[in-house]
Amino acid sequence: MHRKAIRLKGYDYSRNGLYYITICTKDRKCLFGEIKDGKMQKNEYGEILESVWNGLPSHYTNIVLHEHIVMPDHFHAIIQIDNGRDDGGNASVGDGLKPSPTDTQPPDPGMQPTKHGLTEFVRALKTFSARKINELRHTQGTPVWQRNYYEHIIRNDDEYYRTVNYIKENPAKWNDDDGKSVVM
Repeated sequence: MHRKAIRLKGYDYSRNGLYYITICTKDRKCLFGEIKDGKMQKNEYGEILESVWNGLPSHYTNIVLHEHIVMPDHFHAIIQIDNGRDDGGNASVGDGLKPSPTDTQPPDPGMQPTKHGLTEFVRALKTFSARKINELRHTQGTPVWQRNYYEHIIRNDDEYYRTVNYIKENPAKWNDDDGKSVVM
């Protein structure tokens, strides 16, 4: 059986730009908490995911974190890749927007940044969070995440603001969504 490719063929996902991602838990299990009164109440696993997300810029100097939300069985986020140069990406989208604050140390000025792409960032988020969650629940090696993830290249400011709004409103719409859809 062949898996269907879901990435845009020929696109370089390490290019400067803004990307919307959604990753889902294995078998859509509600692992990260619950929605109460339209607000996400993260449990300890949800807090681990949040912490790993906020720590990514300390490992990867070419990313900026924007809006995100931990949901009971999935995670939505906007991630910006900024390689510090014009690489043909759409750097103007979201210019001047304020990303989510992150606790990062300034990079060592002597270090040459490696050009990592979206797939690497998602892999790191899934791997680090799964490892910590499995340590806590004593289930080393148990899959936490579905194998793939959804992504969308944000191409203009309207898409950016629509995506931010979707992410912010996701908890309030949770009970209205019988299928618990996770894409816009």
